[in-house]
Amino acid sequence: MIDFGRFIAGPYCAMLLADLGADVIRVDRRHGSEDRYTGPVTEGGEGGAFLSLNRNKRSLTLDSSKPAAADIIRRLAKSADVVVANLPISVLRKMGLDYDALRALKPDIILARISAFGPDGPYAHKPGFDTIAQAMSGAMSLTGFSGTPIRSVVSFEDYGTALHTAFGIMVALYHRAQTGEGQVVDGSLLATGVTFMQALLAERSVTGIVRESRGNTGFFTAPADTYRTADGWITVQTIGRDMFARWARLVGREELVEDPRFRDDLLRADNRETITQAMEAWLVNRTTAQALADLEGARLPAGPVLDLGQVLDDPQVKARELLQYVDYPGAPKPVPLANPAVRLSATPGSIRRRAPTLGEHTDEILDELGYSAPEIRALRAAEVV
Repeated sequence: MIDFGRFIAGPYCAMLLADLGADVIRVDRRHGSEDRYTGPVTEGGEGGAFLSLNRNKRSLTLDSSKPAAADIIRRLAKSADVVVANLPISVLRKMGLDYDALRALKPDIILARISAFGPDGPYAHKPGFDTIAQAMSGAMSLTGFSGTPIRSVVSFEDYGTALHTAFGIMVALYHRAQTGEGQVVDGSLLATGVTFMQALLAERSVTGIVRESRGNTGFFTAPADTYRTADGWITVQTIGRDMFARWARLVGREELVEDPRFRDDLLRADNRETITQAMEAWLVNRTTAQALADLEGARLPAGPVLDLGQVLDDPQVKARELLQYVDYPGAPKPVPLANPAVRLSATPGSIRRRAPTLGEHTDEILDELGYSAPEIRALRAAEVV
C-alpha cells in the first residue's frame, strides 16, 4: 500500500491496515510534511499524532515537482495493491494518481480517495479540515453550551472517515479477490459528518423540532448529563424505563417513575430539570468513588470525568494494554501509542515498528523498485528524493 495521506484521515486509514500486516510506504515531502511536526514531542519535532498514525510504515521522501519523480510514482503504483491519497482531484491528476492513470499502470489497483467534500458537487474544489466538517454537518451547532459554537477536541470527522475508507478498502480487496477488478473507494469528511448526525437530521426533517446546544445534557433521555460530586465530576447515561426506575430508587425518588412527566425517554429529557435537581441533591455529599460504586451497584452506566494524566494511569487502560510505550529517536521517554482498538483472535494487529524518521527507508524502497545504487545517488543529488 502506498500512503500519500496527510494529517489524520489518510494516515489513520493506512495505519489501520498496517497494524493488521499491510506493507505501507508513506510518501513524505523531502523536508517533511506538515503533519510530521504538529504537536512536537521529540527533539526532531515529530508530533504525538504523527508517531501514532504512521507506526508500522516505511518512509520514502519525494519531491513530486521534479520530472524524475513521475517514474518513481509509476513504479510505486505498479507495485501496490492500494493507493491512499487525501489530495485534491486536480493534484491527483497532476501527480498521475487519478484512477484512470493508475488503472493504466495496474488494471486491478484500488484507489482510496479521501477529501473534505467529495469529488463532485458544488463544494468539490473547496479545501477543508475536520473542524470545517464538524461545522457544516451541524455537529458544532449543537456542541457545548448556548452561545459560541464549539468543536469537539477529538477530530471525529477525520477518524470516522478513515474508518469508513479502511472498511471500503477491505470490501474492495475482497471484491478484487472474487472478480479481479479494482475500483475507487471514495470517502469524505462531510459524508462522515452527515452520517454521524443522521438521527438529529432525521428528527429535524420529520418532526420540525429545532434543537439548541445544551452542554452535556442528552436530547433524548434523562438522566443523561455530567454531574458534580463532592470531589470531581461524573457522567451518567440512562435509557429506558427499567434504568430510570433503578435510578429513581437509588436517589430516593421512586415517585418519579409513575409521574406522567417522565413516562418515556423523550419526556424525561424534556423535563430534565427535576431529574437534575434530584441527582444533584443525591450527589452533594458523595465523592466520585462513592457515587460510582452506588451507581454500579444499581447497574447504571456511569464513569468519572478523567484528565489526561488519570487516563494514562487508569487501571482498565493498563489491564487491557490499550497503550503501548514505544521508543523513538529524539523522544526523551517512550511515547504511548494506542494499540489496535479492534482485537482479532486469529490474526491480531500489533505495533511492530515505530513511525519512520524522515526518509528512513528511501534507499531500501528505491532498491525494491529496481533502481541501481548509482541511480539512487543521482536521484539524491538532483534532490528528487
